[in-house]
Amino acid sequence: MAKKKSQRPKKTKKSVRRSPKWRRIKRQWKHFSANFFQKMGCIVVFLFILFALLFALVFRYLNHSIELNEEETARQEELAQKKDFVKRLVPTAQSLQREYGVLASVSLAQAMLESDFGRSQLASQDYNLYGVKTDPSDPNKALYPTLEFQNGEWVEIMDAFKHYNSWEESMREHARLIVNGTSWNPQQYASVLAGQNYQEQARGLQSSGYATDPDYADKIIRMIEDWQLNQYDQPMTH
Repeated sequence: MAKKKSQRPKKTKKSVRRSPKWRRIKRQWKHFSANFFQKMGCIVVFLFILFALLFALVFRYLNHSIELNEEETARQEELAQKKDFVKRLVPTAQSLQREYGVLASVSLAQAMLESDFGRSQLASQDYNLYGVKTDPSDPNKALYPTLEFQNGEWVEIMDAFKHYNSWEESMREHARLIVNGTSWNPQQYASVLAGQNYQEQARGLQSSGYATDPDYADKIIRMIEDWQLNQYDQPMTH
């Protein structure tokens, strides 16, 4: 009689029962991780915005610095051009003072004011530094719009101005005009030559009607003092 094999009882998987503590830790981890990544997302967005703002500020600062440097360079170039203009005219102004009696500082200041340091079209193209006018019948005249102070206000008119061949010629003709006066009044600018200093000669220009600007004398005096042009004046001989 065959023996029956003894059968071992099958092992059954025991269900793992997690303790309440473990479930609490798991819930806390899920809650923490959700909050963590949410906060990290906010931080990343914040850092991105902060970086963008910093980049914009740096770019604006650099751009502003470049603009300031360009403006400073332009100012320095303009100042150098003005100094070169004055330096070029000084010898002629001093020579003409010795010959005609118009102070070098007054001659220089008028040229600087009237021609915008040689940059006006009248000065650069027609070499007229002093805004000297001429008869409309002059075949060499140059027509330009100009501002005149009439009846208490500034008005723009077209007028005929003299053409010269050089700035030096313009300066000499200006000195001769002050000495010889106009065709209708040889003593037109006698008060200029009577002045013993640049203030008196500047006042003489205005009182004799050289320009219609009511502040003309003050502008000449201010130009002389700002640029210290009186250092070029020669000793008065009268």
